[in-house]
Amino acid sequence: MILLKWLLWGYLGYSALVAAFVVLCTAPAAAWRALGSIAAGLGPWRAQEPDPRILPPVPEESAHLSYWAGQLQTDVVSAVGAGAALLNTLLFGEWLGNDALNLLRGRWPSHRRGSNPFSRAGLVLTSPGFAVGALAGTFAAVAYLLAVLTCFAALLTLVCAGRGACVQALRGLERARLLARGVRMKCPYPGCYRPIPLPVHRCPGCNERHRSLHPGRFGVFVHVCVCGRRLNAAFPGRRPRESAECPYCARALPPSLGSARLVHIPIVGGTSSGKTMLMAAMLAGITSFERAGLLTANCATLDDRRQLQQLKSQLDTGGWVLGTTAAQPRAYMLEIGCGRRRRLLYLYDPHGGVYDDADAVRRQQYLAHADAVVLVADVLAVPDVRRRIDGAGAPYAVEARPSPESPKQTYDRLVGEFTEMSRRRDRTPVAAVVTKRDALDRLDHSIPRPRDPLDTWLAGVGLGDLVLGLGHDFGKVRYWAVSARAATGADALESEGRHAAAPLLWLLATTGLPVKSLLTDAGANP
Repeated sequence: MILLKWLLWGYLGYSALVAAFVVLCTAPAAAWRALGSIAAGLGPWRAQEPDPRILPPVPEESAHLSYWAGQLQTDVVSAVGAGAALLNTLLFGEWLGNDALNLLRGRWPSHRRGSNPFSRAGLVLTSPGFAVGALAGTFAAVAYLLAVLTCFAALLTLVCAGRGACVQALRGLERARLLARGVRMKCPYPGCYRPIPLPVHRCPGCNERHRSLHPGRFGVFVHVCVCGRRLNAAFPGRRPRESAECPYCARALPPSLGSARLVHIPIVGGTSSGKTMLMAAMLAGITSFERAGLLTANCATLDDRRQLQQLKSQLDTGGWVLGTTAAQPRAYMLEIGCGRRRRLLYLYDPHGGVYDDADAVRRQQYLAHADAVVLVADVLAVPDVRRRIDGAGAPYAVEARPSPESPKQTYDRLVGEFTEMSRRRDRTPVAAVVTKRDALDRLDHSIPRPRDPLDTWLAGVGLGDLVLGLGHDFGKVRYWAVSARAATGADALESEGRHAAAPLLWLLATTGLPVKSLLTDAGANP
Protein backbone atom coordinates (compact mmCIF):
# COMPACT_ATOMS: atom_id res chain seq x y z
CA MET A 1 0.00 0.00 0.00
CA ILE A 2 2.79 2.38 0.90
CA LEU A 3 4.57 1.39 -2.29
CA LEU A 4 1.48 2.25 -4.31
CA LYS A 5 1.28 5.63 -2.64
CA TRP A 6 4.92 6.32 -3.41
CA LEU A 7 4.41 5.21 -6.97
CA LEU A 8 1.32 7.42 -7.27
CA TRP A 9 3.08 10.44 -5.81
CA GLY A 10 6.04 9.77 -8.05
CA TYR A 11 3.80 9.59 -11.11
CA LEU A 12 2.04 12.80 -10.14
CA GLY A 13 5.37 14.53 -9.69
CA TYR A 14 6.54 13.26 -13.05
CA SER A 15 3.34 14.46 -14.72
CA ALA A 16 3.70 17.85 -13.04
CA LEU A 17 7.22 18.18 -14.39
CA VAL A 18 6.00 17.21 -17.86
CA ALA A 19 3.12 19.67 -17.61
CA ALA A 20 5.41 22.49 -16.46
CA PHE A 21 7.83 21.76 -19.30
CA VAL A 22 4.97 21.72 -21.83
CA VAL A 23 3.59 24.99 -20.43
CA LEU A 24 6.99 26.60 -20.84
CA CYS A 25 7.08 25.41 -24.43
CA THR A 26 3.46 25.93 -25.54
CA ALA A 27 2.49 29.18 -23.81
CA PRO A 28 5.07 31.44 -25.57
CA ALA A 29 4.56 29.64 -28.87
CA ALA A 30 0.76 29.99 -28.66
CA ALA A 31 0.94 33.66 -27.62
CA TRP A 32 3.46 34.55 -30.33
CA ARG A 33 1.62 32.73 -33.10
CA ALA A 34 -1.73 34.18 -31.97
CA LEU A 35 -0.30 37.71 -31.99
CA GLY A 36 0.98 37.11 -35.50
CA SER A 37 -2.44 35.87 -36.57
CA ILE A 38 -4.13 38.90 -34.99
CA ALA A 39 -1.70 41.26 -36.72
CA ALA A 40 -2.31 39.53 -40.04
CA GLY A 41 -6.05 39.82 -39.47
CA LEU A 42 -5.75 43.61 -39.33
CA GLY A 43 -4.23 43.88 -42.79
CA PRO A 44 -5.27 42.77 -46.27
CA TRP A 45 -5.72 39.04 -46.62
CA ARG A 46 -4.13 38.84 -50.04
CA ALA A 47 -1.92 41.49 -51.60
CA GLN A 48 -3.20 43.06 -54.84
CA GLU A 49 -6.62 41.42 -54.36
CA PRO A 50 -9.92 42.87 -53.08
CA ASP A 51 -10.48 42.36 -49.37
CA PRO A 52 -14.03 41.03 -48.76
CA ARG A 53 -14.02 42.59 -45.29
CA ILE A 54 -13.85 46.16 -46.60
CA LEU A 55 -17.26 47.78 -46.10
CA PRO A 56 -19.03 49.13 -49.21
CA PRO A 57 -19.99 52.82 -49.42
CA VAL A 58 -23.11 53.86 -47.54
CA PRO A 59 -26.07 53.97 -49.99
CA GLU A 60 -27.18 57.48 -49.01
CA GLU A 61 -23.67 58.96 -49.27
CA SER A 62 -21.23 58.58 -52.17
CA ALA A 63 -18.22 58.27 -49.89
CA HIS A 64 -16.35 55.57 -48.01
CA LEU A 65 -16.83 55.39 -44.29
CA SER A 66 -13.86 56.54 -42.27
CA TYR A 67 -11.68 53.65 -41.08
CA TRP A 68 -12.27 54.63 -37.47
CA ALA A 69 -16.02 54.84 -37.93
CA GLY A 70 -16.64 51.57 -39.75
CA GLN A 71 -13.76 49.39 -40.86
CA LEU A 72 -12.12 49.43 -37.43
CA GLN A 73 -14.84 47.28 -35.87
CA THR A 74 -14.71 44.83 -38.77
CA ASP A 75 -10.93 44.53 -38.54
CA VAL A 76 -10.96 44.08 -34.75
CA VAL A 77 -13.58 41.33 -34.93
CA SER A 78 -11.74 39.69 -37.82
CA ALA A 79 -8.35 39.90 -36.04
CA VAL A 80 -9.63 38.59 -32.69
CA GLY A 81 -11.50 35.86 -34.50
CA ALA A 82 -8.30 34.86 -36.34
CA GLY A 83 -6.38 34.69 -33.05
CA ALA A 84 -9.10 32.61 -31.37
CA ALA A 85 -9.27 30.26 -34.36
CA LEU A 86 -5.49 29.74 -34.23
CA LEU A 87 -5.55 28.92 -30.49
CA ASN A 88 -8.42 26.50 -31.10
CA THR A 89 -6.44 24.81 -33.88
CA LEU A 90 -3.28 24.59 -31.78
CA LEU A 91 -5.02 23.16 -28.70
CA PHE A 92 -7.58 20.80 -30.17
CA GLY A 93 -6.14 20.13 -33.57
CA GLU A 94 -2.39 19.93 -32.92
CA TRP A 95 -1.58 19.45 -29.22
CA LEU A 96 -4.56 17.43 -27.96
CA GLY A 97 -5.92 16.03 -31.19
CA ASN A 98 -2.52 14.92 -32.49
CA ASP A 99 0.36 14.99 -29.98
CA ALA A 100 -1.46 13.96 -26.78
CA LEU A 101 -3.47 11.31 -28.63
CA ASN A 102 -0.31 9.82 -30.19
CA LEU A 103 1.39 9.70 -26.77
CA LEU A 104 -1.64 7.94 -25.33
CA ARG A 105 -1.30 5.33 -28.09
CA GLY A 106 2.39 4.79 -27.37
CA ARG A 107 3.55 6.85 -30.31
CA TRP A 108 5.71 9.88 -30.59
CA PRO A 109 4.00 13.11 -31.79
CA SER A 110 5.57 12.40 -35.18
CA HIS A 111 3.49 9.16 -35.30
CA ARG A 112 6.61 7.01 -34.86
CA ARG A 113 5.85 4.02 -32.61
CA GLY A 114 7.91 3.40 -29.51
CA SER A 115 10.83 1.00 -30.08
CA ASN A 116 10.03 -1.30 -27.10
CA PRO A 117 7.31 -1.89 -24.52
CA PHE A 118 9.07 0.26 -21.90
CA SER A 119 9.31 3.29 -24.21
CA ARG A 120 5.72 2.86 -25.28
CA ALA A 121 4.61 2.67 -21.64
CA GLY A 122 6.59 5.81 -20.87
CA LEU A 123 4.90 7.62 -23.74
CA VAL A 124 1.48 6.55 -22.51
CA LEU A 125 2.27 7.73 -18.95
CA THR A 126 3.52 11.06 -20.36
CA SER A 127 0.32 11.84 -22.26
CA PRO A 128 -1.79 13.09 -19.27
CA GLY A 129 0.93 15.52 -18.20
CA PHE A 130 1.33 16.68 -21.78
CA ALA A 131 -2.43 17.28 -22.14
CA VAL A 132 -2.60 19.20 -18.86
CA GLY A 133 0.43 21.26 -19.85
CA ALA A 134 -1.06 22.04 -23.27
CA LEU A 135 -4.29 23.20 -21.64
CA ALA A 136 -2.46 25.26 -19.05
CA GLY A 137 -0.15 26.74 -21.68
CA THR A 138 -3.13 27.71 -23.85
CA PHE A 139 -4.89 29.32 -20.88
CA ALA A 140 -1.71 31.22 -20.03
CA ALA A 141 -1.49 32.43 -23.63
CA VAL A 142 -5.15 33.47 -23.52
CA ALA A 143 -4.56 35.44 -20.30
CA TYR A 144 -1.55 37.18 -21.85
CA LEU A 145 -3.48 37.98 -25.02
CA LEU A 146 -6.41 39.34 -23.00
CA ALA A 147 -4.04 41.69 -21.19
CA VAL A 148 -2.51 42.82 -24.50
CA LEU A 149 -5.91 43.23 -26.14
CA THR A 150 -7.19 45.19 -23.14
CA CYS A 151 -4.32 47.65 -23.52
CA PHE A 152 -4.94 47.76 -27.25
CA ALA A 153 -8.66 48.39 -26.68
CA ALA A 154 -7.83 51.20 -24.27
CA LEU A 155 -5.58 52.82 -26.88
CA LEU A 156 -8.28 52.45 -29.56
CA THR A 157 -10.81 53.97 -27.19
CA LEU A 158 -8.54 56.95 -26.63
CA VAL A 159 -8.00 57.36 -30.37
CA CYS A 160 -11.73 57.12 -31.13
CA ALA A 161 -12.56 59.50 -28.29
CA GLY A 162 -9.96 61.95 -29.60
CA ARG A 163 -11.39 61.61 -33.09
CA GLY A 164 -14.92 62.20 -31.79
CA ALA A 165 -13.75 65.22 -29.83
CA CYS A 166 -12.01 66.57 -32.94
CA VAL A 167 -15.21 66.10 -34.98
CA GLN A 168 -17.30 67.95 -32.40
CA ALA A 169 -14.69 70.68 -32.03
CA LEU A 170 -14.52 71.30 -35.79
CA ARG A 171 -18.31 71.31 -36.10
CA GLY A 172 -18.55 73.64 -33.12
CA LEU A 173 -15.99 75.99 -34.63
CA GLU A 174 -17.92 76.07 -37.90
CA ARG A 175 -21.21 76.76 -36.10
CA ALA A 176 -19.52 79.46 -34.01
CA ARG A 177 -18.09 81.05 -37.17
CA LEU A 178 -21.53 81.10 -38.78
CA LEU A 179 -23.13 82.57 -35.66
CA ALA A 180 -20.41 85.17 -35.20
CA ARG A 181 -20.74 86.33 -38.79
CA GLY A 182 -24.53 86.09 -38.79
CA VAL A 183 -24.55 83.56 -41.62
CA ARG A 184 -27.88 81.78 -42.14
CA MET A 185 -28.08 79.58 -45.21
CA LYS A 186 -31.44 79.58 -47.00
CA CYS A 187 -32.61 78.28 -50.36
CA PRO A 188 -33.37 81.12 -52.84
CA TYR A 189 -35.75 79.13 -55.07
CA PRO A 190 -39.57 79.28 -55.22
CA GLY A 191 -41.39 76.38 -53.65
CA CYS A 192 -38.51 75.78 -51.26
CA TYR A 193 -37.08 78.82 -49.40
CA ARG A 194 -36.07 76.41 -46.61
CA PRO A 195 -33.17 76.77 -44.16
CA ILE A 196 -30.15 74.72 -45.26
CA PRO A 197 -28.24 73.03 -42.44
CA LEU A 198 -25.61 71.72 -44.87
CA PRO A 199 -25.50 72.02 -48.67
CA VAL A 200 -25.09 69.00 -50.90
CA HIS A 201 -21.77 69.04 -52.74
CA ARG A 202 -21.02 67.23 -55.98
CA CYS A 203 -17.66 65.60 -56.55
CA PRO A 204 -15.68 67.53 -59.21
CA GLY A 205 -14.42 64.20 -60.55
CA CYS A 206 -17.48 61.98 -60.91
CA ASN A 207 -20.35 64.40 -60.08
CA GLU A 208 -21.65 62.16 -57.29
CA ARG A 209 -23.66 63.84 -54.52
CA HIS A 210 -22.19 64.20 -51.03
CA ARG A 211 -24.81 65.09 -48.42
CA SER A 212 -22.53 65.05 -45.35
CA LEU A 213 -19.39 66.85 -46.46
CA HIS A 214 -18.33 67.90 -42.97
CA PRO A 215 -16.36 66.26 -40.14
CA GLY A 216 -18.10 63.03 -39.20
CA ARG A 217 -18.20 59.30 -39.78
CA PHE A 218 -16.92 59.67 -43.34
CA GLY A 219 -13.75 61.45 -42.24
CA VAL A 220 -12.57 64.27 -40.02
CA PHE A 221 -10.59 66.36 -42.49
CA VAL A 222 -11.25 64.70 -45.87
CA HIS A 223 -13.86 62.41 -47.39
CA VAL A 224 -12.93 59.85 -50.01
CA CYS A 225 -15.44 59.73 -52.86
CA VAL A 226 -16.40 56.42 -54.48
CA CYS A 227 -14.26 57.51 -57.44
CA GLY A 228 -11.23 57.84 -55.13
CA ARG A 229 -11.09 61.64 -55.12
CA ARG A 230 -10.32 63.28 -51.77
CA LEU A 231 -12.71 66.08 -50.82
CA ASN A 232 -11.96 68.61 -48.11
CA ALA A 233 -14.51 68.36 -45.31
CA ALA A 234 -13.10 70.28 -42.35
CA PHE A 235 -12.62 73.74 -43.87
CA PRO A 236 -15.74 75.27 -45.52
CA GLY A 237 -13.70 77.54 -47.76
CA ARG A 238 -12.02 74.56 -49.44
CA ARG A 239 -15.13 72.53 -50.15
CA PRO A 240 -16.30 72.35 -53.79
CA ARG A 241 -18.70 75.29 -53.37
CA GLU A 242 -19.20 75.76 -57.12
CA SER A 243 -21.14 72.48 -57.19
CA ALA A 244 -23.21 73.06 -54.03
CA GLU A 245 -26.93 72.23 -54.18
CA CYS A 246 -29.95 72.62 -51.95
CA PRO A 247 -30.54 69.31 -50.10
CA TYR A 248 -34.32 69.68 -50.57
CA CYS A 249 -34.88 70.90 -54.15
CA ALA A 250 -31.46 69.89 -55.62
CA ARG A 251 -30.99 73.26 -57.35
CA ALA A 252 -27.63 75.01 -57.56
CA LEU A 253 -26.64 77.35 -54.74
CA PRO A 254 -24.38 80.41 -55.02
CA PRO A 255 -20.72 79.63 -54.25
CA SER A 256 -20.58 82.35 -51.60
CA LEU A 257 -23.42 80.82 -49.58
CA GLY A 258 -22.03 79.98 -46.15
CA SER A 259 -19.03 82.29 -46.43
CA ALA A 260 -20.87 85.63 -46.31
CA ARG A 261 -23.76 86.82 -44.21
CA LEU A 262 -27.06 86.31 -46.01
CA VAL A 263 -29.47 89.27 -46.18
CA HIS A 264 -33.05 88.68 -47.35
CA ILE A 265 -34.84 91.79 -48.66
CA PRO A 266 -38.26 91.41 -50.30
CA ILE A 267 -39.55 94.26 -52.48
CA VAL A 268 -43.21 94.73 -51.56
CA GLY A 269 -45.69 96.60 -53.71
CA GLY A 270 -48.88 96.24 -55.70
CA THR A 271 -49.25 95.43 -59.37
CA SER A 272 -47.60 98.08 -61.59
CA SER A 273 -46.29 99.95 -58.54
CA GLY A 274 -42.78 100.00 -60.05
CA LYS A 275 -41.11 97.22 -58.06
CA THR A 276 -39.12 95.72 -60.92
CA MET A 277 -38.12 99.14 -62.25
CA LEU A 278 -36.98 100.10 -58.76
CA MET A 279 -34.91 96.91 -58.47
CA ALA A 280 -33.28 97.67 -61.84
CA ALA A 281 -32.54 101.23 -60.66
CA MET A 282 -31.06 99.95 -57.40
CA LEU A 283 -28.81 97.56 -59.29
CA ALA A 284 -27.74 100.37 -61.62
CA GLY A 285 -26.78 102.49 -58.61
CA ILE A 286 -24.87 99.62 -56.98
CA THR A 287 -23.02 99.11 -60.28
CA SER A 288 -22.13 102.82 -60.31
CA PHE A 289 -20.61 102.60 -56.85
CA GLU A 290 -18.76 99.45 -57.91
CA ARG A 291 -17.25 101.18 -60.96
CA ALA A 292 -16.04 104.00 -58.70
CA GLY A 293 -14.27 101.45 -56.47
CA LEU A 294 -16.38 102.36 -53.43
CA LEU A 295 -17.64 98.80 -53.00
CA THR A 296 -17.57 95.43 -54.76
CA ALA A 297 -20.63 93.92 -56.38
CA ASN A 298 -20.79 90.60 -58.20
CA CYS A 299 -23.66 88.50 -59.43
CA ALA A 300 -23.74 85.35 -57.31
CA THR A 301 -24.52 82.96 -60.20
CA LEU A 302 -24.58 82.92 -63.98
CA ASP A 303 -28.38 83.03 -63.91
CA ASP A 304 -28.24 86.31 -61.96
CA ARG A 305 -25.78 87.72 -64.47
CA ARG A 306 -28.09 86.74 -67.33
CA GLN A 307 -31.06 88.31 -65.52
CA LEU A 308 -29.14 91.56 -65.05
CA GLN A 309 -28.18 91.64 -68.72
CA GLN A 310 -31.81 91.01 -69.67
CA LEU A 311 -32.98 93.93 -67.50
CA LYS A 312 -30.38 96.24 -69.07
CA SER A 313 -31.37 95.16 -72.56
CA GLN A 314 -35.06 95.84 -71.92
CA LEU A 315 -34.31 99.26 -70.42
CA ASP A 316 -31.95 100.28 -73.22
CA THR A 317 -34.45 99.37 -75.94
CA GLY A 318 -37.82 100.38 -74.50
CA GLY A 319 -37.17 102.30 -71.30
CA TRP A 320 -39.29 99.83 -69.33
CA VAL A 321 -38.78 96.36 -67.94
CA LEU A 322 -41.33 93.60 -68.20
CA GLY A 323 -43.26 93.13 -64.97
CA THR A 324 -42.60 90.08 -62.84
CA THR A 325 -44.99 87.21 -63.51
CA ALA A 326 -43.79 84.70 -60.90
CA ALA A 327 -46.07 84.39 -57.86
CA GLN A 328 -43.16 82.87 -55.93
CA PRO A 329 -39.97 84.50 -57.21
CA ARG A 330 -36.46 83.20 -57.39
CA ALA A 331 -34.26 85.49 -55.36
CA TYR A 332 -31.94 87.73 -57.32
CA MET A 333 -28.56 87.10 -55.66
CA LEU A 334 -25.84 89.71 -55.45
CA GLU A 335 -22.61 89.58 -53.47
CA ILE A 336 -21.76 93.02 -52.10
CA GLY A 337 -18.57 93.83 -50.22
CA CYS A 338 -17.16 96.91 -48.55
CA GLY A 339 -13.71 96.68 -47.02
CA ARG A 340 -13.29 93.20 -45.52
CA ARG A 341 -17.00 92.64 -44.96
CA ARG A 342 -19.30 90.98 -47.45
CA ARG A 343 -23.02 90.33 -47.73
CA LEU A 344 -24.86 87.88 -49.95
CA LEU A 345 -28.01 89.76 -50.87
CA TYR A 346 -31.26 87.94 -51.75
CA LEU A 347 -33.67 90.35 -53.48
CA TYR A 348 -37.22 89.03 -53.92
CA ASP A 349 -39.43 90.64 -56.55
CA PRO A 350 -42.73 88.73 -56.74
CA HIS A 351 -45.65 89.51 -59.00
CA GLY A 352 -47.53 92.46 -57.47
CA GLY A 353 -50.78 90.51 -57.57
CA VAL A 354 -49.65 88.27 -54.72
CA TYR A 355 -50.34 91.15 -52.32
CA ASP A 356 -53.95 91.37 -53.47
CA ASP A 357 -54.87 88.29 -51.45
CA ALA A 358 -53.91 87.24 -47.91
CA ASP A 359 -53.55 83.56 -48.89
CA ALA A 360 -51.12 84.49 -51.67
CA VAL A 361 -49.06 86.57 -49.22
CA ARG A 362 -49.01 83.63 -46.82
CA ARG A 363 -47.39 81.50 -49.53
CA GLN A 364 -44.42 83.90 -49.74
CA GLN A 365 -42.38 81.83 -47.30
CA TYR A 366 -39.26 83.93 -47.79
CA LEU A 367 -40.96 86.63 -45.70
CA ALA A 368 -40.21 84.48 -42.65
CA HIS A 369 -36.48 85.05 -43.28
CA ALA A 370 -36.70 88.76 -44.18
CA ASP A 371 -33.95 90.87 -42.61
CA ALA A 372 -35.42 94.08 -44.06
CA VAL A 373 -38.24 95.19 -46.36
CA VAL A 374 -38.43 97.62 -49.28
CA LEU A 375 -41.98 98.96 -49.38
CA VAL A 376 -42.87 100.51 -52.75
CA ALA A 377 -45.45 103.28 -52.49
CA ASP A 378 -47.12 104.31 -55.75
CA VAL A 379 -48.80 107.56 -54.69
CA LEU A 380 -50.69 107.72 -58.00
CA ALA A 381 -52.73 104.73 -56.80
CA VAL A 382 -54.17 106.70 -53.86
CA PRO A 383 -57.81 107.60 -54.60
CA ASP A 384 -57.46 111.14 -53.19
CA VAL A 385 -54.45 111.80 -55.43
CA ARG A 386 -56.27 110.56 -58.51
CA ARG A 387 -59.20 112.87 -57.82
CA ARG A 388 -56.86 115.85 -57.48
CA ILE A 389 -55.19 115.31 -60.89
CA ASP A 390 -56.72 117.66 -63.42
CA GLY A 391 -57.10 117.15 -67.14
CA ALA A 392 -53.69 118.58 -68.00
CA GLY A 393 -51.95 116.12 -65.73
CA ALA A 394 -54.00 113.08 -66.68
CA PRO A 395 -51.69 112.03 -69.58
CA TYR A 396 -48.68 112.04 -67.27
CA ALA A 397 -50.52 109.90 -64.74
CA VAL A 398 -51.61 107.43 -67.41
CA GLU A 399 -48.09 107.24 -68.82
CA ALA A 400 -46.78 106.37 -65.33
CA ARG A 401 -49.03 103.29 -65.27
CA PRO A 402 -50.41 103.66 -61.74
CA SER A 403 -51.13 100.62 -59.62
CA PRO A 404 -54.79 99.63 -59.28
CA GLU A 405 -54.39 99.28 -55.51
CA SER A 406 -53.45 101.82 -52.88
CA PRO A 407 -50.13 101.24 -51.01
CA LYS A 408 -52.08 101.20 -47.72
CA GLN A 409 -54.12 98.16 -48.84
CA THR A 410 -50.96 96.33 -49.86
CA TYR A 411 -49.33 97.23 -46.55
CA ASP A 412 -52.29 95.98 -44.50
CA ARG A 413 -52.10 92.51 -46.06
CA LEU A 414 -48.34 92.43 -45.70
CA VAL A 415 -48.20 93.36 -42.04
CA GLY A 416 -50.97 90.91 -41.09
CA GLU A 417 -49.19 87.89 -42.58
CA PHE A 418 -45.69 89.12 -41.76
CA THR A 419 -46.64 89.16 -38.09
CA GLU A 420 -47.56 85.47 -38.27
CA MET A 421 -44.50 84.44 -40.29
CA SER A 422 -41.73 86.40 -38.58
CA ARG A 423 -41.01 86.93 -34.91
CA ARG A 424 -38.70 89.85 -35.70
CA ARG A 425 -41.24 92.27 -37.15
CA ASP A 426 -40.65 94.97 -34.53
CA ARG A 427 -36.90 94.78 -35.25
CA THR A 428 -37.14 94.67 -39.05
CA PRO A 429 -36.09 97.92 -40.79
CA VAL A 430 -38.21 99.20 -43.66
CA ALA A 431 -37.15 101.42 -46.55
CA ALA A 432 -40.32 103.10 -47.83
CA VAL A 433 -39.74 104.24 -51.41
CA VAL A 434 -42.04 106.60 -53.28
CA THR A 435 -41.69 105.60 -56.92
CA LYS A 436 -42.43 107.44 -60.18
CA ARG A 437 -41.02 110.70 -58.85
CA ASP A 438 -40.53 111.96 -62.43
CA ALA A 439 -44.29 111.75 -63.01
CA LEU A 440 -45.05 113.35 -59.63
CA ASP A 441 -42.75 116.26 -60.45
CA ARG A 442 -44.80 117.00 -63.57
CA LEU A 443 -48.03 117.00 -61.56
CA ASP A 444 -46.93 119.76 -59.18
CA HIS A 445 -49.86 121.93 -60.27
CA SER A 446 -52.24 119.22 -58.97
CA ILE A 447 -50.37 117.84 -55.98
CA PRO A 448 -47.19 119.12 -54.29
CA ARG A 449 -43.89 117.65 -55.39
CA PRO A 450 -42.26 115.08 -53.07
CA ARG A 451 -40.15 116.90 -50.52
CA ASP A 452 -38.49 116.23 -47.18
CA PRO A 453 -39.62 115.15 -44.73
CA LEU A 454 -41.30 112.56 -46.93
CA ASP A 455 -43.37 111.07 -44.12
CA THR A 456 -45.08 114.45 -43.67
CA TRP A 457 -45.54 114.75 -47.44
CA LEU A 458 -47.10 111.25 -47.58
CA ALA A 459 -49.48 112.15 -44.81
CA GLY A 460 -50.46 115.25 -46.80
CA VAL A 461 -51.41 113.21 -49.89
CA GLY A 462 -53.59 110.78 -47.97
CA LEU A 463 -51.16 108.15 -46.69
CA GLY A 464 -50.97 109.27 -43.07
CA ASP A 465 -52.31 105.90 -41.90
CA LEU A 466 -49.51 104.15 -43.79
CA VAL A 467 -46.87 106.33 -42.11
CA LEU A 468 -48.37 105.71 -38.67
CA GLY A 469 -48.57 101.97 -39.32
CA LEU A 470 -44.96 101.75 -40.41
CA GLY A 471 -43.75 103.58 -37.33
CA HIS A 472 -45.84 101.38 -35.05
CA ASP A 473 -45.41 97.94 -36.62
CA PHE A 474 -41.77 97.85 -37.71
CA GLY A 475 -38.36 98.90 -36.46
CA LYS A 476 -36.43 101.71 -38.14
CA VAL A 477 -38.20 103.34 -41.08
CA ARG A 478 -36.64 105.67 -43.70
CA TYR A 479 -38.29 107.31 -46.70
CA TRP A 480 -37.05 108.03 -50.23
CA ALA A 481 -38.54 109.36 -53.45
CA VAL A 482 -37.00 107.75 -56.52
CA SER A 483 -37.30 108.12 -60.28
CA ALA A 484 -36.43 104.69 -61.63
CA ARG A 485 -36.78 105.83 -65.26
CA ALA A 486 -34.19 108.57 -64.76
CA ALA A 487 -31.83 106.06 -63.15
CA THR A 488 -32.03 103.44 -65.92
CA GLY A 489 -32.00 103.12 -69.66
CA ALA A 490 -29.80 104.57 -72.35
CA ASP A 491 -30.03 108.13 -70.94
CA ALA A 492 -29.64 107.14 -67.30
CA LEU A 493 -28.24 109.69 -64.86
CA GLU A 494 -25.59 108.25 -62.56
CA SER A 495 -26.68 110.50 -59.69
CA GLU A 496 -30.24 109.18 -59.97
CA GLY A 497 -28.95 105.60 -59.96
CA ARG A 498 -26.99 106.22 -56.80
CA HIS A 499 -29.99 107.87 -55.21
CA ALA A 500 -32.11 104.84 -56.13
CA ALA A 501 -29.54 102.58 -54.47
CA ALA A 502 -29.66 104.57 -51.21
CA PRO A 503 -32.56 102.57 -49.68
CA LEU A 504 -30.72 99.33 -50.35
CA LEU A 505 -27.45 100.68 -48.95
CA TRP A 506 -29.23 101.90 -45.82
CA LEU A 507 -30.77 98.48 -45.24
CA LEU A 508 -27.40 96.81 -45.75
CA ALA A 509 -25.86 99.26 -43.29
CA THR A 510 -28.32 98.06 -40.64
CA THR A 511 -26.78 94.57 -41.01
CA GLY A 512 -23.28 95.89 -40.24
CA LEU A 513 -21.95 96.49 -43.76
CA PRO A 514 -19.89 99.75 -43.56
CA VAL A 515 -21.62 101.66 -46.37
CA LYS A 516 -23.09 104.59 -44.41
CA SER A 517 -20.54 106.95 -45.94
CA LEU A 518 -21.94 106.14 -49.39
CA LEU A 519 -25.38 107.44 -48.43
CA THR A 520 -24.07 111.01 -48.70
CA ASP A 521 -22.93 110.30 -52.27
CA ALA A 522 -26.37 108.80 -52.89
CA GLY A 523 -28.09 112.03 -51.88
CA ALA A 524 -29.32 110.89 -48.46
CA ASN A 525 -28.29 111.68 -44.94
CA PRO A 526 -26.40 108.67 -43.46
